[in-house]
Amino acid sequence: MEEHKIENIELKYLTVNDFEELKSATLESYSGVLDSYWKKHHIEQLTTIFPKGQVVIKIDGNIAGCALSLIVDYDKIDDHHTYADIIQGDSFKIHDAEGDVLYGIDVFIKPEYRGLRLGRRLYDYRKEVCEELNLKGIVFGGRMPNYHKHKTLTPKEYIEKVKRKEIHDPVLNFQISNDFHPVRVLKGYLEGDTASNEYAVLMEWDNIYYTKKTKKASSVKTVVRLGLIQWQMRTYNSLEELMQQVEYFVDSVAAYRSDFALFPEFFNAPLMAKYNHMYEPDAIRELAKYTQVIVEKMQQLSISYNINIITGSMPELSDGKLYNVGYLCRRDGSLERYEKIHVTPDEAKVWGMQRGHKLQTFETDAGKIGILICYDSEFPELSRLLSDEGMDILFVPFLTDTQNGYSRVRLCAQARAIENECYVAIAGSVGNLPNVNNMDIQYAQSAVFTPCDFSFPSNGIKAEATTNTEMILVADVDLSLLRELHSFGAVKNLKDRRKDVYNVIRVKE
Repeated sequence: MEEHKIENIELKYLTVNDFEELKSATLESYSGVLDSYWKKHHIEQLTTIFPKGQVVIKIDGNIAGCALSLIVDYDKIDDHHTYADIIQGDSFKIHDAEGDVLYGIDVFIKPEYRGLRLGRRLYDYRKEVCEELNLKGIVFGGRMPNYHKHKTLTPKEYIEKVKRKEIHDPVLNFQISNDFHPVRVLKGYLEGDTASNEYAVLMEWDNIYYTKKTKKASSVKTVVRLGLIQWQMRTYNSLEELMQQVEYFVDSVAAYRSDFALFPEFFNAPLMAKYNHMYEPDAIRELAKYTQVIVEKMQQLSISYNINIITGSMPELSDGKLYNVGYLCRRDGSLERYEKIHVTPDEAKVWGMQRGHKLQTFETDAGKIGILICYDSEFPELSRLLSDEGMDILFVPFLTDTQNGYSRVRLCAQARAIENECYVAIAGSVGNLPNVNNMDIQYAQSAVFTPCDFSFPSNGIKAEATTNTEMILVADVDLSLLRELHSFGAVKNLKDRRKDVYNVIRVKE
């Protein structure tokens, strides 16, 4: 078939009126296989119980290919089923409109039309139906038509060689190139399929947009709005005065309907000014006495302004030891604590800050998030562990005094976004505190970073604040784009990791 002779290609629902032409096209496509076509009553039944699942491709009005499907309850299918189990004596009783998986029972392209990528159109249509009906995915038993040439190999060995391109199998190669992956080998799947030695491969395609059906009210979002506070260090005469500024910023980002408000590391450091006459380790321990009160007030703000607040970080005493910690104040009133795992040499030397041990992801109504405080973002193992738990957004509250210190945080944050296929939001403080030892100057440019792929900014920067200026930064991030990236990105940093060569594991406590 010469492409320039084609005047019209259309995808249409199959009807009973197509039967005679479909029969002829089927016999041509399955040459040599007796009784290989569907009978008229089969077509009547299929187009009645599931019309969307039965389609044909017509070229200049003639049938060039066909795809037939059912909906099944995947849990009711035996792991080692046969084709006969699916069509059930041609009764199709396994079809379940309330099922969760699309099962392909037939697909073909007439020989004269092969090479025009029409099969891809049929598979793409099935994927669209799967997404539209919110099904988990597509499955079918894939033939191995060249297996009879390699009978010395086990089916598993044959599949592995096909995947490595050592053996060409037109069916398996095509399915794999269309994002289907082998699940298991099915023995005795299709009686009479001597080319495949009656073996088949259960192939599966996962719908990344699938959402589990629930009767509960849900407000989980796909487009999430981030509000970053680039905080100005200034003198405050009291805790109340500092909290007025905190509320001002919470109010500001909440007014833009932000889902998160992110504060910087040690944003409450100005309260140390009244203790500047003390030995520095004693001064920061006085500051730690404010932490619990600040957290309680921010918890109330998260409820009253309907926003999830990430409190940056503050010093906290626990069993007489000093830690750098922060809290996630969810807008439903719940509270979670996180710790800085790696303290800087300066924090340890000047204040006697202890290293934390707590690392976890947090479920929120706007995605699963991780939080790493400043220096922790420079250790890729931490974010990799969070990524393994399904993190969508990594928040990094930071405090840096010089531009080179800021650059370390920024560049590492950008790397975390790429290698973990997630969004990263960083927020820091600007200005100076001449009356607080070891907190003299600050340098910051808060920003939101993305992976670098076609659906994202080419430079991986979603938004960034003006350098060294007090302000808020508001940016939207689309979590559904991450789902697409995981499966269809130009590169797949998460899927392509060589876990057979190396891995990142937690140390058991």
